[in-house]
Amino acid sequence: MTVGHQEVEGLLRELAPQVLGTLVRRYDGFDVCEDAVQEALLAAALQWPEEGTPANPRGWLVTVAARKLVDQVRGEAARRRRENALAPATPQAALLAPAADTVSATDRDDSLALLFLCCHRALSSPSRIALTLRAVGGLTTAQIAAAFLVPETTMAQRISRAKQTVKAAGAVMSLPAGAESEERLEEVQHVLYLVFNEGYTTTGGSGLTAPELSTEAIRLTRLLYRLVPDDTETAGLLALMLLTDARRPARTGPHGEVVPLAEQDRGRWDGRLIAEGVALISATLPRGQVGPYQLQAAIAAVHDEAEHTDATDWPQILMLYDLLERYGPNPMVTLNRAVAVAMVHGPSAGLALLATLESDKRLAQHHRLLATRAHLLELLGERAAAVTAYREAARRTTSTPERRHLTERAHRLESPA
Repeated sequence: MTVGHQEVEGLLRELAPQVLGTLVRRYDGFDVCEDAVQEALLAAALQWPEEGTPANPRGWLVTVAARKLVDQVRGEAARRRRENALAPATPQAALLAPAADTVSATDRDDSLALLFLCCHRALSSPSRIALTLRAVGGLTTAQIAAAFLVPETTMAQRISRAKQTVKAAGAVMSLPAGAESEERLEEVQHVLYLVFNEGYTTTGGSGLTAPELSTEAIRLTRLLYRLVPDDTETAGLLALMLLTDARRPARTGPHGEVVPLAEQDRGRWDGRLIAEGVALISATLPRGQVGPYQLQAAIAAVHDEAEHTDATDWPQILMLYDLLERYGPNPMVTLNRAVAVAMVHGPSAGLALLATLESDKRLAQHHRLLATRAHLLELLGERAAAVTAYREAARRTTSTPERRHLTERAHRLESPA
């Protein structure tokens, strides 16, 4: 029975980390195993929609990937020593006969260990993101490149360098213990957070969002939450993503224009995601060990539960931002808190808080600081100053939809009629 391409793609993304984990554990060599799994995924993507999904899709992928791996090793003279190590470890039956109906009793889901490996501290943040999306997410190099608006060759080089860095660092696919486990889990959470943010508001290009990245970040965070169900910050991160992504349908108008939160049609928000996110964060917060992701999710829940913008509980949001700032200085948190301060204590108070960020090198030249200042100046009735700030913010942003929105705000203040 044939199956749809989307159904196959979803299944392959779910199985990709499991298959890669199995190969790495059996044969070692993350770099060559990852290449072999990608070839197996491609073969499945071409065959399964036409021939139907095998009875044991994971076993099919493991078998095909193992064959690809052995062929790859045999075809490269420079890796002859690796062949000698791999060949004896591979049963001949596994190379000659399909094993689609069998799964080794020792096979297990190594997705968490694979996430730790892809987010290795030896890698840069862009490399962690790319490697995670390919090895754990099952995305092709072309898909990742398109999502980040870079040439495929550039992304291929980034992924190749990342795999070589992991190899040179002597990293192994294993679960860290103790304090290191907590630190590494935070690194994985941060990578998924960055992927989601890039999908929710792209840093460049003609579109405001890249939904495929947000969707993949949510899928991977669901996977992480399944693997570490007792970690409250993972639960908070998932809730934050759900509550934020629920607004995506209303963030742009019919022509792709930006629609600010206060002006969005809340009837277009995804009620299913909101309900799931609110339930998750409501069940998580009382458990203690509150962290930044949980607090951000709580803020998002307050926004999402308000029937209209005037019903927003800004004092509660301000209180949550006060708590969030206790986790360390973060200019973006202060920037958002300034808006909450303005809504509770007036625009002048918000502007005074923004002034403290002007000397922060991380945000001093950022368009969001100028856009927020412009908004508060507009609320204060200082139209000329607001116009100047809006235009300067438009000049600095790399997002085409945001540039148009900021320019339009300036034009609207100059020509109110």
